[in-house]
Amino acid sequence: MLEAGLAELAAAGYHNVSLEGVARRAGVNKTTVYRRWGTREALLLDAIRARATAEVPIPDTGDLREDLLALVRTAIANLATVEVQAMVRVAVALSPHDDAVAATSRAFWTERLAVDGEVVRRAVERGEIAPVDPERVIEAVLGPPYFRLLVTGRPVTDEFLVATVDLVVDGLRR
Repeated sequence: MLEAGLAELAAAGYHNVSLEGVARRAGVNKTTVYRRWGTREALLLDAIRARATAEVPIPDTGDLREDLLALVRTAIANLATVEVQAMVRVAVALSPHDDAVAATSRAFWTERLAVDGEVVRRAVERGEIAPVDPERVIEAVLGPPYFRLLVTGRPVTDEFLVATVDLVVDGLRR
């Protein structure tokens, strides 16, 4: 049902997503979807959480640079999908005007930045870098490729990802 929710979002657009449509797409009774989620925002939040957990695992190579590279590579591969791009574009476009969308977006990013920040916390524990706010490091690594892909439309190459991670890691190690 979660994949059906993201597929419905990508196909129909946010304003046309209905729990009935998601149920049809998933091949289940609409009462099942209503009972479990109740609102499209709750369904889409669970869907994007599940997608991020499955597609963007938290690496543990023992090296901050390698962990950040693995993380940003999988995050951008996930973002490159039609379904995830649809969700992110909805959040960016509607959050200033729709409290439910804004709350859903904040909930997802608060959780996800904390989860992703584990790679930074481990690096601090290993003595690789001085104590730092893990969320800021993750934002510094993910922000440029998100901007490039979603705002400028320029390609996000592996070379770009490596250069971004190296810039952040070099700054942290000084």
